[in-house]
Amino acid sequence: MLGLLALVSASIFFGAAVYVNIAEQPARLALDDAGALAQWRPAYKRGFAMQAPLAALSALLGAAAWWTTGDLLWALGAVLMLLNWPYTLIAIMPTNRQLETTASARTRDHLVRWGRLHGVRSALGAAATAIYLIAAARAV
Repeated sequence: MLGLLALVSASIFFGAAVYVNIAEQPARLALDDAGALAQWRPAYKRGFAMQAPLAALSALLGAAAWWTTGDLLWALGAVLMLLNWPYTLIAIMPTNRQLETTASARTRDHLVRWGRLHGVRSALGAAATAIYLIAAARAV
């Protein structure tokens, strides 16, 4: 059951992350710079409030599934989900700070960069979801 919950939480994370990349970010970039920035700021705060706990929860559940089953695939999925935290803090946070503090002539460049960086989070979620799915299939 722990593994299935890890899979579900990773799937929710992945769905939310990929939605940002394929729907929200392109729509945001269709706005003028001021409008795009005005949309990004509250959307990021809400997204962070949802995705950060999901990444941590999925990692904890994946680690618990590994601990109880001994299947290293659960551990690998958990590590991939957990990697979202340091990746966000190290790679994305500098761009976030620039977007949160000021509007400038480079606002659009920062928003485009943020979208590319966020794509890595989507990829981490996809990889963890796929690995958890394989682990769950092996457990049946």
